[in-house]
Amino acid sequence: MEWRKCYLDLMLVPLGLLLPLVYHLWLWHKVRSQPRQTIIGINSSGRRLWVLAIIKDNEKKNILAVQTIRNTIMGSTLMATTSILLCSGLAAVISSTYSVKQPLNDTVVGAHGEFMVALKYVTLLLIFLFAFLCYSISIRFVNQANFLINTPFDSATAVVTPDYVCDLLERGFSLNTVGNRIFYAALPVLLWIFGPVLVVVSSAAMVSILYKLDLVEERGTTKVVERKECV
Repeated sequence: MEWRKCYLDLMLVPLGLLLPLVYHLWLWHKVRSQPRQTIIGINSSGRRLWVLAIIKDNEKKNILAVQTIRNTIMGSTLMATTSILLCSGLAAVISSTYSVKQPLNDTVVGAHGEFMVALKYVTLLLIFLFAFLCYSISIRFVNQANFLINTPFDSATAVVTPDYVCDLLERGFSLNTVGNRIFYAALPVLLWIFGPVLVVVSSAAMVSILYKLDLVEERGTTKVVERKECV
C-alpha cells in the first residue's frame, strides 16, 4: 500500500525538480551566448565597468568602493545566516523524538510514511547547507576584492591587476546568485511535505517568475528606433 502511495511522488517530484534545472541550464547557455539579453549578463558587464571606474579614480572613490562592497557582503551574510539557522531548525526536527508526520497523515496526498517524511526533511537540509556553502565562498571572494580594489596599479609588473579584481568580484557575485537559486529551490521541496502535486505547481510558477525577471525586454529599444525613423 505504501508503495502505491509513492507513485505520485516518483512521477511528480522528479518532474517538479527537473523544470528549474532545465530552465537554469537554458539560462546559463543564454548568458554565455547572448549576455545582453539577460539581467545577469548586463549586471556582470556593469560591475566590470564599475571596477575599472573605481580603479581609475581611486583617490576620490575608494570610500565609495568599500561601502558598496560592504553592503554586498552584508546581504550575503544575512542569507548565509538564514540558511544555517534553517539547517539548525531542520536538524532539530529530524532528531526530535516527536513524529512529525502525525499531523499530516490525513491531509497529505502521496506517500507520508516515516521514510518519506525523513527524506523530505533531509533533502531540505541538504539544500540549505549547499546554499550556505555558496554564500560563504561568495563572501570570501568579495572580501578579497574589497581589499584589492584599493591596491595601486601603476607598476607594470604588479601581480594584482584590474582584471584580477574584476574576476574576484564576478566569482563572488556568481556564487551569490547560485546560492539564491538553490535557496529558491527549497520552496518546492518544502511544499513536498504537503504533497507532490504542489511541487510541480510551485516549480512551474517559480520558473515563469524567474523567466520574467532574468530576461531583458527590448520594447524600449524598439520604440526608440521607431521614433528616430519617424523623425
